[in-house]
Amino acid sequence: MQPRPFLSQSARRNRLILTAIACLASSLDAAFYGDAPDATHPWAVHDENRPQPARVEPAADVGGAPSDAVVLFDGTEESFGNWVHAKPEEKRKADWVVQDGYLLAVRGAGYIQTKEQFSDCQLHIEWSHAQQLPGEGQKRGNSGVFLPGGIEVQVLDNFNNPTYPDGSAGAVYGVMPPAVNALRAPGQWQSYDIIYRRPIVRDGVVLDQGSMTVLMNGVVVQDSTPLDGGGGHKKRKPLNHPYPDMGPIALQDHGNPVRYRNIWLRPLRPRPTDGGTDGRLSEAATTAKRAEIGAKLRASAAHMQGWDQTVRLLESQMYESDSAAWDASNRQVSELVEQLKVLTTKEQEMRRQQIMGLHNALSYLQRFDIIAADYEPAKELREIVDTLGWLKKK
Repeated sequence: MQPRPFLSQSARRNRLILTAIACLASSLDAAFYGDAPDATHPWAVHDENRPQPARVEPAADVGGAPSDAVVLFDGTEESFGNWVHAKPEEKRKADWVVQDGYLLAVRGAGYIQTKEQFSDCQLHIEWSHAQQLPGEGQKRGNSGVFLPGGIEVQVLDNFNNPTYPDGSAGAVYGVMPPAVNALRAPGQWQSYDIIYRRPIVRDGVVLDQGSMTVLMNGVVVQDSTPLDGGGGHKKRKPLNHPYPDMGPIALQDHGNPVRYRNIWLRPLRPRPTDGGTDGRLSEAATTAKRAEIGAKLRASAAHMQGWDQTVRLLESQMYESDSAAWDASNRQVSELVEQLKVLTTKEQEMRRQQIMGLHNALSYLQRFDIIAADYEPAKELREIVDTLGWLKKK
C-alpha cells in the first residue's frame, strides 16, 4: 500500500478553498439570473424558487376529462346525482332524463343545476339535437349553459337558421355574438370549451369585469370577451352589477329536446384581484409574498452548511432584507474573497466558472440595489477577476 502523499498546511488550506468554491457553483447556477423582484412582482424573472406547476394527466381521448377535473356528468345515472332540478317537484311538469349516455332536456322540467358551487373555471360540455327540429330563430333547439352568476353561453340550432347574432350558438347571450358560426349540422354532437372569469365587484367598485373564452368544436368563437355586466334577455346590466363569488353550473330547459353529455370542469387559479399570489400584484400583496419567500429561503439555509448556506442567504435578500441573514452571508463572502487572494493563478483558473459565478451574483445584487454599490468584498473580487482578464470588454 502506497503511503498518502504529505500535504503542507498551505496545500490543505487551498484544497479546502477549492472545494468550497466548487460547492458554490451549483448554487449560483439557478439564482441571480433574470430581473429581480420589484414593488409589484414578488418573483424574479425565471425564478426557480417559483412553485413548479402541478402535474395533470391529460385524457387519452380529445375532449376527455383530465386527471384534476370535476366530472359533472359522464353518461351514468350516478353522475346525474351531481345535479338537482331548480324547480321544486310540485312546480315542474316533467324531469330531465338520462338515456343512452346523455342528459335530455324535457319540456316543462325547468333548469337543472349542479349541487356543487364553483367560481372561475374551465368547462367542457357537449350537446346536440337528435335531428333538425321544427321552428325558426330562437324557437329551434334553444337551450343554454349558465356559468356561476348566471351568465349564459347560448345553445341553439342556427346551423342554417338566422337569428339575432347575440343570441346564436356560441354567443355570450345578450353581450357578444360568436366570431364565427362553427356549428356542425343538426344530429351531430357539438362541443363547447369555456374559460370563464367571473366579474369581480366589491362595494360597487368594478375590479375586473370578467371575461369569457369559448371554443365551439375547437374553433375560437369568444376570445377573452369582456362580460360587460353579464347580459341577459332584452336588457343590459350595469358593470357594477354584483356577482356572487360562487355559484352552480346550470342547463336550461327552453322547451326543446336538447341533449348533453361529457360535462366536466376544472377550477382556475385565482387572479391577483381575487387573492392570487402570482403575476402582477398590489404593492401590499407583493410585500407580503416577498416576505414569505424570504422566510422560506432563510429557513432552508438553516439546514445547509458552508457556501450553499451563504448563497441561499444572499438569495433571500432579493426578496426581503434581513439583518441577521446579511451579517452571516457578508461574513462568509468576506472570508472567501480573502481566501481567494492566496490561491495561485493556476488554482484560480481551475475555478474560473465558480469565481465568476460569485462575482456575477454580487454584481447582480448591486445592480438591483440589494447590496451597496461600494460593497468592499465585491470590489476586491472584481479586482481579482479583472487582473485575471476575465471581465468582458465593452
